[in-house]
Amino acid sequence: MHAANNAPNGFGGVWQIFLYNWHFYAAALVLDLMAVVFLVRLSPPTAIRLTVMLGAAIASLWAVSSLLVSHYIYDRSRLYQWNWLAAVVKRNPTSWVNIHAGLDQTSEALTRVFPAERRRILDIYIPSEMTEPSIERARHRTETAATPERADPQALPLENCACDTVFLIFVAHELRRQEARLQLFREVGRALKPNGCVVLVEHLRDWKNLLAYGPGALHFFSRREWLTVGRQAGFTVADELRITPFVGCFVLEKTPPDKPDRSGSASCG
Repeated sequence: MHAANNAPNGFGGVWQIFLYNWHFYAAALVLDLMAVVFLVRLSPPTAIRLTVMLGAAIASLWAVSSLLVSHYIYDRSRLYQWNWLAAVVKRNPTSWVNIHAGLDQTSEALTRVFPAERRRILDIYIPSEMTEPSIERARHRTETAATPERADPQALPLENCACDTVFLIFVAHELRRQEARLQLFREVGRALKPNGCVVLVEHLRDWKNLLAYGPGALHFFSRREWLTVGRQAGFTVADELRITPFVGCFVLEKTPPDKPDRSGSASCG
C-alpha cells in the first residue's frame, strides 16, 4: 500500500504509510520485546544470544529504514510534484483514464496536469483478490473529490480505442496473480488508441527496495515481470525512467500495426 501527497511537504506521506501498515510495525516491536525478554530471562548460550540480537536488530533496522525511505519518496522526492510527467507523456492527452485500487490520491493532480474534457477514474478494488488489510484501512481513511467508477479489472467498462493515455500508478501490483495482471493490461490495450500509451509507476523488487523494506519488498514485482506482462499483452516499452531510486516508471505503447499483436484484444475501428 502506498501513500500519496499532492504536494510533498512535512510528514503526511510517511504518516499515511504508518497508519495503513501499522500491523507490520507492531509486529516488529513485539519481536524486539520478545527478544529482550528471552535474553534477560533465559540467558542463552553466546551463539544463540548473538543470533537473537542480530535478528532483532535487522527487524528494527527494516522498520526504521522503511519509514525513512517512505518519507523521502512520498514527502521529499519529485514523485508527487509531477514535473516528471512532461518527460514521459510527450503529447497532452485529449482523453485519459486513471485506474486505482480503492485509494485515489492521484486523479486530482492528474486533472491539474492534463485538464482533458474526457477523463475517467476507475476503481478496480476487489476484496477477494486484494486482501491486504492496509488497502481496507486506506479506503476508510481517505476521501477524494472525484467519485470513481467501480470496474472489473478483467473487463474494463471502456470502449475500444476510447482514450489516449491510461495511468496505472501503484495499482497493478495489487493484482497478485500474473494472469489477472495480464488480463488487465490486455483490457487497457483494447481501450487505447493506436498512438496511446500506458504510464505504469511501481516500486520494483530489486536490491534497493529489499534493503529499504526488507521482506515487504516481496510485495512488489521485478522489472522483468512488468516487461514480460507488457510484452505478452501486446505492448512495447517507449520510455523508462527512475523517478526515485526506489520507484520506476514505464511508458508502454501498443504494438505497432506492422508487428504481430499477441494481446488477443479487439482492434480499433
